[in-house]
Amino acid sequence: MALAHRPDVAVLDLQMPGADGVAVATSLRSRLPGCRTMIVTSHGRPGHLKRALEAGVKGFVPKTVSAQRLAEIIRSAHAGNRYVDPELAADAISAGDSPLTVREAEVLEYAENGAPVAEIAERAALSPGTVRNYLSSATAKLSAENRHAAARIARARGWI
Repeated sequence: MALAHRPDVAVLDLQMPGADGVAVATSLRSRLPGCRTMIVTSHGRPGHLKRALEAGVKGFVPKTVSAQRLAEIIRSAHAGNRYVDPELAADAISAGDSPLTVREAEVLEYAENGAPVAEIAERAALSPGTVRNYLSSATAKLSAENRHAAARIARARGWI
């Protein structure tokens, strides 16, 4: 729709049907350089905020923001300013950066729904031993009792 209508500001949901809002923002940044992007979400986890900012998103606000305030933030984004909800920003700062490597996060995400090591290995194009090593490392880094708890912790912090 954005390519057809060429908006000045695209307001995106973090979790849109069939798409990730940050991925859409990244695509719009390259395909419509004049279009500013904002994320409105009920999933304002620290990792999501960091990814959004890295993608050049100009606004990151919770869905609970009032319509009047949202309109102000959209106008500010249109002017090239950045706005991050203060509570979401504070949560992101206190959570810190993810201790997981990209591969550990990927493997942990595959394990999130209880997939066996063999299936994870196939999906990640790794050997089962390597998958076990990544899962063990991620579990230790997150001080979790097992890979399922590690996945829950990482998901709650927006790292996967």
